[in-house]
Amino acid sequence: MTATTDDRLAPNQRLARGLKYTAVGPVDISRGVAGLSMQAAAAAGASARRRYQDGQLRRQLAAVAEKLEALPDVLPDLLADVAPAKPKHRRRPWLIAAVAAAVLAGGAVAFSVVRRTKRPEPPATLPPSVDVAPKP
Repeated sequence: MTATTDDRLAPNQRLARGLKYTAVGPVDISRGVAGLSMQAAAAAGASARRRYQDGQLRRQLAAVAEKLEALPDVLPDLLADVAPAKPKHRRRPWLIAAVAAAVLAGGAVAFSVVRRTKRPEPPATLPPSVDVAPKP
């Protein structure tokens, strides 16, 4: 194996490579996006931890806890005023499935177009299969 196959790609490099190559594009694009979102989630967690350690989040959580302590007193009044609402139908899974199907269909079309353009064109006129002027 060469040294280049052992190197791991960063998510942004994987996304760039996925957009460059159509055959492995959908796989690399999804892995790149997943990697970038994982990095964003890790950065958000680190930021929340840092804010908590600085005391900002700690004070905010203390204020929320005080309001939650008063909630049992206020809750019966609030529930008496609110009528039961209909449950919302979530359409997000269908939307995600539709987007995934569209991406796969687009990748298949792109793959077939690229594959078709790489094939050599057959000659316009084929040579005769037998000699036109037989030799005596």
